[in-house]
Amino acid sequence: MPVSPHLQDITPDNFETAVNLRVRPDQEHLVEPVVKSLAEAYVHPGIAWPRLICDDDEAVGFLIAFFHIDWTGKGTDCRSGLWRLNIADGKQGRGYGRFAVESVAAEIRRRGGTRLTTTWHPGPDGPTGFYLALGFRPTGETSGGQMVGMLELD
Repeated sequence: MPVSPHLQDITPDNFETAVNLRVRPDQEHLVEPVVKSLAEAYVHPGIAWPRLICDDDEAVGFLIAFFHIDWTGKGTDCRSGLWRLNIADGKQGRGYGRFAVESVAAEIRRRGGTRLTTTWHPGPDGPTGFYLALGFRPTGETSGGQMVGMLELD
């Protein structure tokens, strides 16, 4: 019986699978490699939430979420959201990205949050349409040259 998509913690057993996950070659400039995300998770314990996205026993993507960060550095705007999303080459368009965003939203809700923040590459080859279709609205801010979007969680 097939298992629906699910998240797995990154462990010594699946580390190589995670770091070898690749997006399409034409998308590599849009998102950092998984190994960089895992390094950032290591130096931000308690804030970073890295997970492998699996369908049955196959890795189809990777996400890293963040929880309760001081967005502006002034202590007045703490946010949670999706830090990065990598869906493997050949696995896009199957609902795994939506599953990832919904999973992060559920975790934010579980932790008492009401908004999901993310950033994305604004160019014509970027994922703007994907995020807008999920209900994200641009905030007018940028972060690291990327658009900032917000999704209100019901």
